[in-house]
Amino acid sequence: MNVLFVEDDAMNRRVVRDMLSVAGADMAEAESAERGLNMIAEGAYTLILMDLRMPGMDGMTAIRHLRSRNDAKAALPVIVVTADTGPDIRGDCLASGADDVLQKPVAMEDLFAAMGRIIAARSSALTVI
Repeated sequence: MNVLFVEDDAMNRRVVRDMLSVAGADMAEAESAERGLNMIAEGAYTLILMDLRMPGMDGMTAIRHLRSRNDAKAALPVIVVTADTGPDIRGDCLASGADDVLQKPVAMEDLFAAMGRIIAARSSALTVI
């Protein structure tokens, strides 16, 4: 599994990279939404992890840009990873096109459970795009 984590905080990226390495997943990193969108355009990923609050473009805007693509990458699964706890945050993320939302700090079992739900829901349709 090849995961892209779009997150401006280096420590958060390191923690998630360590978690994913337990499962044998590879993780690429983007420190901004703009960089993440460029990496998606240029690379091949199975799943995107997206922070919401980053300098410049926010995560929800990046997800909407991803979903507006005219190719298979528009369907890449996205899990939002956020410290936001507002009452509407989950609904707003899902309305923007996210597949799931996890709260920071992310527990490994929650991350793996969310990834498992997406894999199970998409079964054989989940590919590296």
